[in-house]
Amino acid sequence: MRFHRLLQQAMPLIVLAGLGCRNPEIVPVSPDTYILFREDHAGIFGSFSSLKAGVIRDANRFAEKQGKVAIPISTREKPIGHGPAQWASFEYQFRVVDKDDPEVRRTSIVPRPDLVIEKSEKLNVDIVAKDKTEKPKDLYTELSKLDELRKKGIITDAEFETQKKKILQGN
Repeated sequence: MRFHRLLQQAMPLIVLAGLGCRNPEIVPVSPDTYILFREDHAGIFGSFSSLKAGVIRDANRFAEKQGKVAIPISTREKPIGHGPAQWASFEYQFRVVDKDDPEVRRTSIVPRPDLVIEKSEKLNVDIVAKDKTEKPKDLYTELSKLDELRKKGIITDAEFETQKKKILQGN
């Protein structure tokens, strides 16, 4: 009787433990797209890179059994966390295509964001081009700066007259 009561109390924990250790297999999303998700319950003794490699290897084997190739679409990964039940996990979304499909040559894995926000709206934008025409120089300012250099002794009177002629001829 006592054993029976202990078993009844422990049963929910046994069921939860069994469910927590399950790793779903390859799940179809569309006729040629699949997701494979795994958790590593080995804790600090597990290997995140082995988890990822195993998932990708299983996806490739799944495609090979069909005489096709697995093309990665996206991944979502979570390294082991701190605390109880913080398992490392890896989700791999892939397409199964024929070996001669052009997409086989240009594959890349794109990490999926946890949250995607899409906003579509029509914008009317008035674009104003920057005026690139050369503006006439301000003769007064240039001559004043040149005269200031002469007064400070930075340039000679002869240099001042030469530069003054260039400025006046340029406009």
